[in-house]
Amino acid sequence: MTCDRLVCANCAGPVSEGRCPVCRASRERLQHQEGLFAGLTPAALIALLVALVAVAVLAHGFAG
Repeated sequence: MTCDRLVCANCAGPVSEGRCPVCRASRERLQHQEGLFAGLTPAALIALLVALVAVAVLAHGFAG
């Protein structure tokens, strides 16, 4: 999740701008929670899954 569209309950400003201490803390927390697949779109995740399944099928075909 990104803080681009989040609105702060404390100051009613966008969290991405960091207008108050609550915004800045939330923005920091969200930035540290980004993981390995955080920047991928759902379409990219599906493509990655299809590619992994294809590799598994090919590997199984060569092993058998």
